[in-house]
Amino acid sequence: MDFPFARFFMDKVLKSVAYFNTFYIALRPGMQISITTFLFLGIIILAMILAVKTGKLTVRASLTGGLVALLLLLGAGPGGVVLLGAFFILGVLATRYKKEEKNAGSEERTPEQVLANGGVAGFMAALAWLNPGKADHYILMMAASLAAATADTLSSELGMIYGKHTFNILTFKKEARGLDGVISWEGTLIGLLGAGVIALLYGLLYGFGFNCLIIVLAGFIGNIVDSLLGATLERKQWIGNNMVNLGNTLAAALVAGLL
Repeated sequence: MDFPFARFFMDKVLKSVAYFNTFYIALRPGMQISITTFLFLGIIILAMILAVKTGKLTVRASLTGGLVALLLLLGAGPGGVVLLGAFFILGVLATRYKKEEKNAGSEERTPEQVLANGGVAGFMAALAWLNPGKADHYILMMAASLAAATADTLSSELGMIYGKHTFNILTFKKEARGLDGVISWEGTLIGLLGAGVIALLYGLLYGFGFNCLIIVLAGFIGNIVDSLLGATLERKQWIGNNMVNLGNTLAAALVAGLL
């Protein structure tokens, strides 16, 4: 790490820690902030800076992502940040994999894209923080939304490579890959595995049990909802891809909340 960057990073960390400490104590008088929380706050800031420097996020998208990560840290603890980080890392790797074969555009994500994929998780984490008695329920919904976002990203990016037989999810008729609402069995399976990764991490962080199965199922259903929205509303240009992704994550959170 070069000296100017290290100095810039430490300055941002120290200032952010001071602001966070003031904000936290004001809302939760008498509560102590753990060293682990401070450590993860530093990790969030470092990730924000690196995401901009490597061209993965715009500056505004990085700030938006940092806010989402902060909400997850407050409401779900370090585990929430780990789940968000897993989604982000898997998404970046899947997007970069054989990129030349996908005719893909820029990897740099916008604030709207960040909110479309992580906004529901941030909202659920905020509810968990504001309602400690129901925190476990909201954290489950948060994890389900991230499972759906992961499933959608992996099925879309890797389905473009490994999908052998692509078809319209409504008519089951063969259509060209990459079109809205077009899926493949291979891509769908990859998406299911992606949801499984989030469920596995949830189990390691919060305990294994029936909730892990709920997360996988909700993530899968959210991914299917994504394709259905793509085949209907998005094809008619009534909504864009960001709204489709938001519908995906929201559907998964609601499914988990009802089960």
